[in-house]
Amino acid sequence: MKTTEFLSKEEALKNREWYVVDATDVPVGRLASEVATLIRGKHKPTYTPHVDCGDFVIVINAGKVKLTGNKLQDKNYYHYTGYVGGIKSKAANKLIEENPAEIITRAVKGMLTKGTLGHQLMNKLKVYKDANYPQVAQKPKVYQVKSAN
Repeated sequence: MKTTEFLSKEEALKNREWYVVDATDVPVGRLASEVATLIRGKHKPTYTPHVDCGDFVIVINAGKVKLTGNKLQDKNYYHYTGYVGGIKSKAANKLIEENPAEIITRAVKGMLTKGTLGHQLMNKLKVYKDANYPQVAQKPKVYQVKSAN
């Protein structure tokens, strides 16, 4: 089946939803790929690549996310300050203690399109360390991350 009409920006704004995803004991990559799909809107039949037609996603319990293998000790997250010799690195176990939302945010950002649309899509991701979040008034639907089995 071929798509003959594309979704306009105005039509995309009308049917946005909110989802809440629990990150407890879910591998980071699996969580990030499904969250990126929801934010991008690829789960909808009206998906249009050049329009922001996705939904808002709230990720809770980011501190309980699972890193498989030896990634907790071996994986490093880098940040460049912009100055000569200004590359900073932080191990995953330190980052998950200090700012666990950063791990999920970086993983999802890497799976989204680069450029203006990708920056706009990142504004629809809300990540929280524990189960408390302020977007209760939006009445988000619970989304279960599909398991490998």
